[in-house]
Amino acid sequence: MIDFQTAPERYRHWTLTLEPPIAILAMDVAEDQPIAPGYALKLNSYDLGVDIELYDATQRLRFEHPEIGAVILTSAKDRIFCAGANIGMLGQSDHATKVNFCKFTNETRCGIEAAGADSGQHYIGVLNGAASGGGYELALACEWILLADDGASAVSLPEVPLLAVLPGTGGLTRLVDKRKVRRDRADFFCTTAEGLRGSRALDWGLVDELARPSALKEAARGRALERAGADRPPAGGGVALAPLAREIGDDRLTYPHLSVAIDADRSVATLRVTGPESDPPETAPALHEAGVDFWPLALARALDDAILHLRTNRTEIGTWVLRTGGSGATVAAHDATLAAHQDDWLAREITLYLKRVLKRLDVTSRSLIALIEPGSCFAGTLLELALAADQSFMLDGALDDEPAPGITLTAMNFGAYPMANGLTRLETRFLDDPDRVTAARAVLGTALDAARAEALGLVTFTPDDIDWDDEVRLAVEERASFSPDALTGMEANLRFAGPETLETKIFGRLTAWQNWIFQRPNAVGESGALKLYGTGQRSHFDRERV
Repeated sequence: MIDFQTAPERYRHWTLTLEPPIAILAMDVAEDQPIAPGYALKLNSYDLGVDIELYDATQRLRFEHPEIGAVILTSAKDRIFCAGANIGMLGQSDHATKVNFCKFTNETRCGIEAAGADSGQHYIGVLNGAASGGGYELALACEWILLADDGASAVSLPEVPLLAVLPGTGGLTRLVDKRKVRRDRADFFCTTAEGLRGSRALDWGLVDELARPSALKEAARGRALERAGADRPPAGGGVALAPLAREIGDDRLTYPHLSVAIDADRSVATLRVTGPESDPPETAPALHEAGVDFWPLALARALDDAILHLRTNRTEIGTWVLRTGGSGATVAAHDATLAAHQDDWLAREITLYLKRVLKRLDVTSRSLIALIEPGSCFAGTLLELALAADQSFMLDGALDDEPAPGITLTAMNFGAYPMANGLTRLETRFLDDPDRVTAARAVLGTALDAARAEALGLVTFTPDDIDWDDEVRLAVEERASFSPDALTGMEANLRFAGPETLETKIFGRLTAWQNWIFQRPNAVGESGALKLYGTGQRSHFDRERV
C-alpha cells in the first residue's frame, strides 16, 4: 500500500530550512530509497515517494509556517537540479501506476502555483545545475526561474526525442500558455534532447534570470525577499498538521468525520461524510485554538487522504457513492464562520485547501453518484460534493418515518471553490443560463426539498420512496456494466464545460494524450523508447501517424 502521509522528520529526499520570511526547500534525493524496488533515483530523479514528501512540505508551509512569504526551491546536490521522473521507474511501472503518478505530480505543481496566487507564498526556482524533463517542469511551476550561468547548466524537455512520450507534468502547456514561449521555439526546444542553456534560455523566455554560480544564492535570496511581503503573520502562529487519526482495512477506511465502505464485488466505494457535531467557534482566535480539530480542516485532510488512497491503491473500484449525515444547519454555520473570517490567514487557507480537495475530486477518473437521503447534510461546502457528482439522486418525501431530506446553498457555493475552469460548479452546471445561478442565489440559506431542488436544477433525479431503492441500485449497477476506459473519457469531457484554462489543458488534453501514448508500442513496447532507454539499443517505431 502507498501511504500519502508523512512528516519532515521522516523525509528522505527533501530538506526544509526556515529563515523567515523565506524558506529553502532543497531536493536531495536518496538514490537507494525508491518507493518500489528495481531502480535507483540517480541525479535527483524522482518517483511518487519523492513527490509525496514535496506535497507534504507545501502543505506544512501553508499551515504550520504562515510567516513564510517566499520559498526557494532548489537542489542540495552540486551541479544538478533535477533529472525529472525516474526512467527506470516509468519503464517498469504498469499503466495505472504511471497515470496516477503523473496526475498527483500535476496536482502538486498546480498547488505550488496556487500558493503564490492565493496565499501569498511565492516559489522561486533556483536551478544550480541541469533541469531535465520533470525537473524543468517543477521549475516551471515556480513564479521566477533563476538558472546558473556556468556554461553547463541547461533546461530541457527531452521526452519526445528520448522516450517517445510527452512531458507529463504540464511542461508543454506552461511553455506556451504561462511563459508565452513562441510556438516555433517551443517546438525546437521540445525536440532537442540536450536543451538550452545560458543566454539563449533567457532570450527565449525559458528562464527569468541568469547568475554566476558564486552569486546564485545571493540572487535567489534577493528575488525571494522581493516577493515575501511584509504582511505575513508572526512566526509561531501556525497550526501543526498532527498525524491523521485513521484506520485502513481491506474493505473500509475510517476517519473522525469520514468513513469509506468498499464493496469489491460491485466495484463500489461509499464515502459518507459526517457533519460537525457542535457549533463553530465564533472568533478567529477560537478558530486557531481549534486547529486541526476545526471541522472544515479535519474534513479537508480526511477527504484528501481518502481520495488519494482510493485512487492509487484501489484502482479497481470504479464508482464512488457520496453520502452525508448530520445537521445541514450546523454545516451552514461552519461555512458562515469561514466566510466571515476570510481576512484571517487560517480561515483563508482552510477554504483554499477545500478548494484544492474538491478539484482533486473533479479530476479523479471515477464515476461519482451523490445520494441525498433522510439525515443528509448536503449544505454549502458539502453540497459541492453533490454538485461535483456525475449524477445526483434526492429522495422526494420521507422514508421509514424519517423526515424528508433537504439541501441548502450558502455563500460558499458562489465563488469559494472554483473548478479548474475558473467557474463555480453552479456556473459550470448552468453554463448557458446565468439566470439559473441568480435564482439559486435568491434561495441562499433556505432548506430546499426535492421538488424545489429539481425545479432549480440542483439535482438530477428525485425518486419517491417507492422507486428510490430500485433507481439507485440500477444507477450504480449500470455504471459497473460500462467500459471503465469509455467512462473515464466521457466523464473528463463532460465535467469541464466552459473556458479552457492552463489546468483544464493539463488535466484534460495532456492527461488524455499522455494516457494514450503510455500504452503505445512506440513508447512501452519491447522495442519502445521508454523500455530501451539507457540500454544502448535503438528503438523501432511504427511510422504510421494516427
